[in-house]
Amino acid sequence: MKGPRRIAARVWILGCMLLSLGAWLAAGADLQEARDSYLSGDYAQCIARVREALQKNKGDQDWQLLLTEGLLATGQYPQALTVVTNAVARDRWNIQLRWEARKVLLANGQPAAANDAVDGIVGMISRHPADYTDPRDLVVAGQVALLAGEDPKLVLNRLFAGAKREDPKVREVYLASGGVALDKHDYALAAKTFEEGLKELPADPDLEYGLAQAYAPSDPSLMSAALEAALDRNSNHVGCLLLLAEHSIDAEQYAEALDLLDHVKSVNPNAPEAWAYRAVVAHLQNQPKVEEQARQTALKFWATNPRVDFLIGQKLSQNYRFSEGAAHQRQALEFDPQYLPAKAQLAEDLLRLGQETQGWRLAQEVQKEDGYDVEAYNLTTLHDTMSKFSTLANENFLLRMEHHEAEVYGQSALNLLERARTNLCAKYDVELQKPTIVEVFPDQKDFAVRTFGSPGDPGYLGVCFGRVITANSPVSHPGAVNWESVLWHEFCHVVTLQKTHNKMPRWLSEGISVYEEGQANPSWGQHMNPRYREMILGDDLTPISKLSGAFLAPESDLALLFAYYESSLVVQFLIEHYGLEPLKAILNDLAHGTQINVAIAAHTEPIDKLDDDFAAYARQKAQGLAPGLDFERPALAGSALPGSGQAPSSVIQTNQASTRLKLPPPLPPKTDRQRKNQQIAQDSHALSETDLANWIAAHPTNFYALSEQARRLLEQKKFEEAKAPLEKLASLYPAETGPDSSWALLALAHQELDETNAEREVLGRLAVIDDQATPAYLRLMLLDAAAQDWPAVERNAQRYLAVNPLVAAPYGFLAQSSERLGDDQKAIGAYRVLLLLDPADPSEVHFQLGRLLYKAGQPEARRQVLEALEEAPRFKVALKLLLDMNTPKPQANAASPGITGEARQ
Repeated sequence: MKGPRRIAARVWILGCMLLSLGAWLAAGADLQEARDSYLSGDYAQCIARVREALQKNKGDQDWQLLLTEGLLATGQYPQALTVVTNAVARDRWNIQLRWEARKVLLANGQPAAANDAVDGIVGMISRHPADYTDPRDLVVAGQVALLAGEDPKLVLNRLFAGAKREDPKVREVYLASGGVALDKHDYALAAKTFEEGLKELPADPDLEYGLAQAYAPSDPSLMSAALEAALDRNSNHVGCLLLLAEHSIDAEQYAEALDLLDHVKSVNPNAPEAWAYRAVVAHLQNQPKVEEQARQTALKFWATNPRVDFLIGQKLSQNYRFSEGAAHQRQALEFDPQYLPAKAQLAEDLLRLGQETQGWRLAQEVQKEDGYDVEAYNLTTLHDTMSKFSTLANENFLLRMEHHEAEVYGQSALNLLERARTNLCAKYDVELQKPTIVEVFPDQKDFAVRTFGSPGDPGYLGVCFGRVITANSPVSHPGAVNWESVLWHEFCHVVTLQKTHNKMPRWLSEGISVYEEGQANPSWGQHMNPRYREMILGDDLTPISKLSGAFLAPESDLALLFAYYESSLVVQFLIEHYGLEPLKAILNDLAHGTQINVAIAAHTEPIDKLDDDFAAYARQKAQGLAPGLDFERPALAGSALPGSGQAPSSVIQTNQASTRLKLPPPLPPKTDRQRKNQQIAQDSHALSETDLANWIAAHPTNFYALSEQARRLLEQKKFEEAKAPLEKLASLYPAETGPDSSWALLALAHQELDETNAEREVLGRLAVIDDQATPAYLRLMLLDAAAQDWPAVERNAQRYLAVNPLVAAPYGFLAQSSERLGDDQKAIGAYRVLLLLDPADPSEVHFQLGRLLYKAGQPEARRQVLEALEEAPRFKVALKLLLDMNTPKPQANAASPGITGEARQ
């Protein structure tokens, strides 16, 4: 009987095991369904399923954790606290539950208890480390270690990487690792981490949200793609909705932002971040009571939550309100003096407000406390670099530059800024109370760090924060850019931002600055061109009421550049139709918190009518561009044909500071329409000579066809034949600029044909209208000097130096022309600068400088002549001058050797 009984017992045990396995598998399937409900945003269904399951099995930690997450997601913070407290009491050795308890305790405003929970985890791991080797336990251990001040890279490389090796499907490890990288502003690592997670866990909305945050500072298109993927899976994802609301705020689309925040409220009525953003919208709309109510609601469950004021302040600072933003960071630090995000943001705010001593000190404190924070490290490293800069100062400006550049053109920059101040402050009735700080960076990476917190090339030449201007030096970008127009543009921002207390929309700030460039110098700023004409007459014109959004997320690089131009055209329209005084009145209203559309309507027309009137004005301007030309595109000709205008490279919108944009080469197109245009352009190059000739015969004034014909003739070295289409283009479109303009190409044809007088005349026309035509300026200096037209030589030398003041040649021409025009002091200054630029013939420069100094009776003359002889001991003319200096005469300085010196032997 023992045998059969033993067999029966084994069969019974096996049956029980199978039943248990079935129950476990069923429970696992139910848990996955509940998790799917959570990940898809159906939080109510998730909570219901978990509660039902827990009635059957109260001890399962995964169910408890999921229920807590569901309650947190829906703002049921007290209920979540009850659940997690009971769960920890039942399973007090479970560190995952304790870590969840910390999150819930913070949501309920119990930071001390949250710290106790962390201490409990530390104690348990310290006593029994071998008990906590599960991948999710390792993630908790890593997060606790980070709170304790452990090196983040050590945590990432050991604990988190170990958890990932153990089980690459654990989503918590990617969320934690990516979260650390985001917190430290290491966006490249964050993106890589979240992308790795999505390979293992496709369509996870939390991982997609993390990826969107990683791309937000650098690539709006990739950020949008990640957000779209997340919201496809979970349309109630609060993080994604908040990120979209942020961007709507930046675009000044406040109604859209509030709609998104209403959506968040329907999911989680108590989300403090959402109420913080409501406070931001209210502040920007000048609704102080609504703002304070929203802020208090954000602090409802945790009255000293530092993140609330940090978020409010950060978003205000991103919308130019640096003073208000700094105040909120100070409040956050009152709540928690160790809250590093607030301290870091306050450091940036103070630096942008010109309160540099305290700003740099705070940045150094952040870096000392958190050695991995990328932005803090970048700032402190930059501070070391800037400590070596030279400073030029007067009562109105503090100009910082690299020492060599300061010696070369620092005083010229200071003089330009003074002219801008005199002109613009008087024009806009502004009295600046404090000196303006201007910082010029020879290294583009340093400019990016000072301006945006991280290196990279966001495509900006200069940025203004109100009282502080940062700018790229001419040596930091390869293309020709007029640095004088950049500084004028940025100082105009100083005037308008301070006049309005930074309470003006992006488009108006940029529009006035671009407009004032053109007022200061007609060749500066932006002008109508065939590309802009096509965009205006098409469907690319943005209504005035929505112009700020055009800067935030333009569909193409050209669209962003066009936003600058359109904004300046709006300002021109307002001044032409209503005058400067109404524009200044609008700025005054903005300073008192009036919304832009209300302010515009009060001094011009209702915004709807103004939108219509401006659209008609813009179309009229577009149609007025070279009315004698036909701008219809040939059947196979695309936007890349010569003369169609420049397209800028990718320009990343990283913040809301007022900027001056540069024009780099084009990137491959992204949109379907751009791809089509690119293919059409490629096809145009296959257009036969016969087809082109036939098209021109039928369309004798077609801009694109004439431009293409001229280009081909020049390539074939048929210079005489190329003159005809180029002369026609120049006569019908005399305002065309650029290296491929009809003026530039016509001058090239004349040069190749040795038609010097005609070349000089054509280049002179180009130089007047193009502020970046350095080849034309240099060629004109040579031709004008040969013709002894010294005023023209001086003009073109100054034009060249306004683009690149760090090149030797124009200083030589400037010195020569200045002396011929009787201005020896200017000539002396030019020769002094020339010596700083490693001239090809330093002995000649020393000699000419010594000669002029001797003529002026300056003792330094002897030293300069001696240096000339040190370079060239047999320099006869210098020897003769030195002999004259050593031979007293009744009229010692009455005569000196020839102006240009004599040949050496």
